[in-house]
Amino acid sequence: MRRLPVYLLLDTSGSMGGEPIEAVKNGVQVMISSLRGNPQAQETAYISVITFDTTANQIIPLTDLSSFQMKDIKASGGTSLGEGLKLLSNCIDKEITKTTPETKGDWKPLVFIMTDGNPTDSWQNGLSEFKKRKTGIVVACAAGTAADTNVLKQITDNVVELATADSQSIAKFFAWVTASIGVSSTKVEDSGKEVIGLNELPPPPAELNIVV
Repeated sequence: MRRLPVYLLLDTSGSMGGEPIEAVKNGVQVMISSLRGNPQAQETAYISVITFDTTANQIIPLTDLSSFQMKDIKASGGTSLGEGLKLLSNCIDKEITKTTPETKGDWKPLVFIMTDGNPTDSWQNGLSEFKKRKTGIVVACAAGTAADTNVLKQITDNVVELATADSQSIAKFFAWVTASIGVSSTKVEDSGKEVIGLNELPPPPAELNIVV
């Protein structure tokens, strides 16, 4: 079976403390519950969560929906986005089954990045590692006005922006991610083709502005 890997790269720096971090935890939980009710997603989607603050940690390796259990996350420290991208690259190398002449490997991973601030490490090193990996669609979300969309635009062309990092806005972002994973899993199951652009995903909610 070809898996559709989904990596969530989430900012858990100190500025995410309080309402934002609780909203992220809740958003992931609701996302998993919703996807479990989607037969195509249940069949193909595998989810991993990587957090970054002063360091980066893969708190949940690539896991099928029925086994997925969210871990507690706390907000503290800096914003080591570069470390996050480097760890993400290593996880892709380790966890994704590559296509060989004999067998078809996994679909290219979907990556959703969320941050509310500017990187505090030499993030370009992590970016150059990440750029060497083959991925499907990569979406970066700037949560609130302190996040630099110019930084995110260097990671991916698909950048969206929340005006505020409050619980309602973050919930809307995760609902859109859920719908996007659902559409992607249906497409690979039904047509054997991957989603390659934002225009193939569900339209984002009003709270989520596409950065052009």
